[in-house]
Amino acid sequence: MPAKQRIIGIADLAASADPDEQLVAYSLGSCIGVALYDPVAKVGGLLHFMLPDSRMDRKRAETRPALFADSGVPLLLRTAACLGLEAKRARILAVGGAQVLNAPPSLRVGERNFEVLRKILDELSLSLDTAEVGGTVNRTLFLEVGSGKAGVRTPGGETKYL
Repeated sequence: MPAKQRIIGIADLAASADPDEQLVAYSLGSCIGVALYDPVAKVGGLLHFMLPDSRMDRKRAETRPALFADSGVPLLLRTAACLGLEAKRARILAVGGAQVLNAPPSLRVGERNFEVLRKILDELSLSLDTAEVGGTVNRTLFLEVGSGKAGVRTPGGETKYL
C-alpha cells in the first residue's frame, strides 16, 4: 500500500506523479469517480464529479468546475497533462453512478452522469477501459500512482481490482 493517501472529495480532482501516493474518492453514490493513469509517464489523476452538465449552474461551474462532468473531465485531463500524462495512452476508469435513492427516471442522476461521461470521452476520442457503475450501492475508488493499480470497494465488501 502506498505511504500517502490523498482524498478527493466531492467536486474535486487531483493529479500526481508521486509513486508513493494513493488517490481515493469515497462514497461514490450517484457521483462518479474517474481515474486516469498513463503507464509510460506514471502519472495518475482522479476526479469526483456530482452532476452531468455545467449549464445547470454556470456560476458554480466557474468556481467549482470539478462539480460537473462536462467541465471536470477536461480539467482533469489538463491537470494530469501538466505532469506528463498523454490522454491517448491513458487507462480510464469510472466508478459510481448508482441509484442510491428511489427516484423517478427524470431524476436518475447516476445514469445521466455516466451517459454524459461517455459522451465527453467519445467527443475527445477517448474510451473507458473499465467501468463499474449503476446498481444501488456506494463505492470507493482508489488509484495507486506508483503501480497504476486501481480498485473499488463496497461497504462491507472486498476490494476488487480493476
